[in-house]
Amino acid sequence: MARPSDQVLSILKARLEKAAILAGDAVDPRYSDDLSGEPGARPELVLRPRNTREVAEIINACNAARLPLVVQGGRTGLSGGARVLAGEAVLSLERMTALEDVEPTAGTIIAEAGVPLQVVQEKADAAGLVFGVDIGARGTATIGGNIATNAGGIRVLRYGNFRAQVLGLEAVLADGTVLSSLKGLAKDNSGYDLSQLFIGSEGTLGVVTRACLKLHPKPITQSAAFCSLPSLDAAFGLLKFLRGRLGNLLSGFEVILAPLMGDMVAALGLTAPVALSSPVYVLTDIQGMTPGADEEAFTVALSQAIEDGLVEDVVLSQSEREFQALWMLRDDCNRFLFAEGAMLSLDVSLPLPRMGEFLDLAKAAQGRADPAARDYVFGHLGDGNLHYVVRTDRPNEVAKAVFGSVALTGGSISAEHGIGLDKKAYLHLTRDPAELAAMRRLKAALDPNNILNPGRIFDMPLPRSTSEIPA
Repeated sequence: MARPSDQVLSILKARLEKAAILAGDAVDPRYSDDLSGEPGARPELVLRPRNTREVAEIINACNAARLPLVVQGGRTGLSGGARVLAGEAVLSLERMTALEDVEPTAGTIIAEAGVPLQVVQEKADAAGLVFGVDIGARGTATIGGNIATNAGGIRVLRYGNFRAQVLGLEAVLADGTVLSSLKGLAKDNSGYDLSQLFIGSEGTLGVVTRACLKLHPKPITQSAAFCSLPSLDAAFGLLKFLRGRLGNLLSGFEVILAPLMGDMVAALGLTAPVALSSPVYVLTDIQGMTPGADEEAFTVALSQAIEDGLVEDVVLSQSEREFQALWMLRDDCNRFLFAEGAMLSLDVSLPLPRMGEFLDLAKAAQGRADPAARDYVFGHLGDGNLHYVVRTDRPNEVAKAVFGSVALTGGSISAEHGIGLDKKAYLHLTRDPAELAAMRRLKAALDPNNILNPGRIFDMPLPRSTSEIPA
């Protein structure tokens, strides 16, 4: 997109300063990129509103000036969605951190877009409730960014992804119009559910400023088990078995495939809970309301799984400290991989019956693209989401190979990280032309000048330029 003229920027700055919306330091490198690692351009402006009114004023002014905006939250994304392109200004929601008190009867809370996920979790916990989404970047990732990418994480099996946690939104459209639906109604069929339209749209249709979030009863009991298994089929068998025996008591079901477990333990100097001689490891847990009975049901089910040959070895937590220590192994996957160099991080979703087929196809295709590549696979097996990370010097070739395998097995090239800039070239592999055309029609209707996160998810025709801002 062409850079706005200096005259347009000068008028725009004056208009925003008059509205008491102060620009930040555009030279600060923090605002150039997210965690995807590619260098971004220097933003034309960095705008840091303090409330929805200021967001609306900024967007209205930028729309009039045809100045494109990249919307930023905690900048923890892995798909380049927050990376600045030449000619763009940054709209950072980091100042918007107001968090209301928990409404105990409805079990809801209203949060501004810049509130970190962990702060919501802690506020819910203090009220005897729990928020249903948890991800490794909980301390930095923000509610607005989680909504924009429809974040998932380790509790989707029990509570669903972020879409299931939102009872209403406040969002600002590309012309500055504010849409607000924060009533917290569990049921509202009075026309289109506009809130759901913005969830997962990566800031391309509007900017989410506040959200009414659903909370859940806080579990009284919890127990985790780290298991070694003989095969991926055994892991699927264990998932089916535990679902049948434990029902809603089953809360998490994570998988780590060899060689990730062994390499991670060696690199980080960890103590493995089980012998590292198996191809598949599963971390699973329960959360319930019946002390004693819940833990016993879990122990009995795991014992039966061993007898049935689904599990080779298992370590069961006996305390809160041990529970957290086992889950820390799952977080250590990210710690290990982020410390490695030349890593391609892919986030894919597969139909469970075809996941084994995908892994075989991807391994073969990856080998053809880069014979020296080494893959590390882990993720949320309970909902079909794998994080496929590859050490390679040929990231483009390997990405194309892996995403091609995803398409062949009926999956999606993004499960919870979004498309951003980095995956849009592959979007056609898992979304057909009619779907893409419908997405573009929505974008054109709500953002006709293409100023909100332009170029993310897909490209649009360039809008006409202007050299004047209406008074």
